Amino acid sequence: MKIRLITIPNLLTLSNMICGILAIISTLVLDNMEYAFALIILAAVFDFFDGLVARALHQSSPIGVQLDSLSDVVSFGVAPAVMMLRMWKLSPAMWEMSDWFGYFVLIVAAFSSLRLAKFNIDDSQTTEFEGLATPANALLLGALGVMIESGEWTLPRESLLLLAVISSYLLVCPVRMFSFKFKGFGWKENAVRYLFILAAVLLVALLGVGGVVWSMVLYILLSATLHYVKIFKK
Repeated sequence: MKIRLITIPNLLTLSNMICGILAIISTLVLDNMEYAFALIILAAVFDFFDGLVARALHQSSPIGVQLDSLSDVVSFGVAPAVMMLRMWKLSPAMWEMSDWFGYFVLIVAAFSSLRLAKFNIDDSQTTEFEGLATPANALLLGALGVMIESGEWTLPRESLLLLAVISSYLLVCPVRMFSFKFKGFGWKENAVRYLFILAAVLLVALLGVGGVVWSMVLYILLSATLHYVKIFKK
């Protein structure tokens, strides 16, 4: 079987990975999480379009599926985990603790990998996700990193450890979360998506980068509410 490695969708996916690598470098070498966050956003754009282009050009392939997950591990798993490690170094502590505790936040990368591996073999996640998608988690943590680095927000190190645990759980939890895969543009089937997008735009317009954090929190709460309402109705 002939395997095509160099296709337009694969190049877009590799661009996603390169953005993730540059985001890690920006955090560890340049000490600049603003650049890192911008690169994560760009990686998310590449991640959104590679699948669309693959379907439009009829170039979907098993190679593309695996490459997409590998790229996502870098851009939306390792990069935000590294940003959390820098947040740890910038944040105060309420109690005396060793700096080695900070490496605990890297579990975000591990659970991102678990979430992506599960996604690859789960056929039920075509129109919605089970657990928080890695790009959404990365945007949440990346935006938080920018706010902490700029000094606009301050979180104690203990809170960051708790956030790492919550973030990791959300990635693999059984809660169904709505996706942004539009099969049509009618209001009835997309009302939740449209309302969320409107709310997110308003939050970002009013609060800047901090609005991204609250948008992701809103997305999680809204998805969880819809999930448990469906369970209650059943």
